[in-house]
Amino acid sequence: MEILSSRTILRPRDPEAALEFYGSTLGLAIAREYPGGTVFFAGQSLIEIAAHGRSDDSDEMFHGALWLQVRDVYDAEAELALKGVRIVRGAKQEPWGLRELWIADPEGIPIVLVQIPEDHPLRRDLR
Repeated sequence: MEILSSRTILRPRDPEAALEFYGSTLGLAIAREYPGGTVFFAGQSLIEIAAHGRSDDSDEMFHGALWLQVRDVYDAEAELALKGVRIVRGAKQEPWGLRELWIADPEGIPIVLVQIPEDHPLRRDLR
């Protein structure tokens, strides 16, 4: 499997405080914003603060996921299944237009494998 890009997604209890910290305190520049989330540049990586997808009754220490872009999420699912990786949620087209597959590392850290379709806004040059 070829990984094309990645980002760390954080789902904090207080998204506004996290936005203040990463944006103002650390001075990270905004890469993009969408309803319910902000993605910051972090060197050669990205950190996304998401105000969605968090279970408030969870005792998890890490409230986020690793986001790994792949060329074809369905091929990745087949490859991982052959290797015995447990699929947390099968590959599917999401309402926001991305194709996602959810797995987890051995410690339970969520990993979202993402395919960006050709017609998705992330592939468009907005200049």
